[in-house]
Amino acid sequence: MNLTLHTGLLGALEAGLIAFAIGVLVYALWAWVCRRAGLTVAHAIGWGAAIAVAVAAGLDSWNLFYLGIARLESPLYARLALAGIHDPDFLGTRVLLQIIGALAGTVLGWWLFSHGLAGHHRGDDGDRIGKTDTSAD
Repeated sequence: MNLTLHTGLLGALEAGLIAFAIGVLVYALWAWVCRRAGLTVAHAIGWGAAIAVAVAAGLDSWNLFYLGIARLESPLYARLALAGIHDPDFLGTRVLLQIIGALAGTVLGWWLFSHGLAGHHRGDDGDRIGKTDTSAD
């Protein structure tokens, strides 16, 4: 996928919004998987957040990490390392906003898809997605 993002702060905000959408979609998928498997909401939130951050900020995080450990003694190596990075001036800001966006998207997905379930009660078996409390009060 070859998205043309702006540079600077606007590009970092765009990347954060894309990460936000990825967080919502990944949580929706994990909520569905956990509902079918009978797992808890914590599994959906944890795996959804981890995968959303890895997908949304993975490449930029790797580039940021690589620039920190690469040996950039010569201008040639520095130029080669920076050539493959879209907007290296705002790389750290973009990574930060992507991580925040992915986590915020996961939280919004949790709010949208888990709180709206009918009969979602905490019972003896923990906080299960979609479980109903059938005991008479």
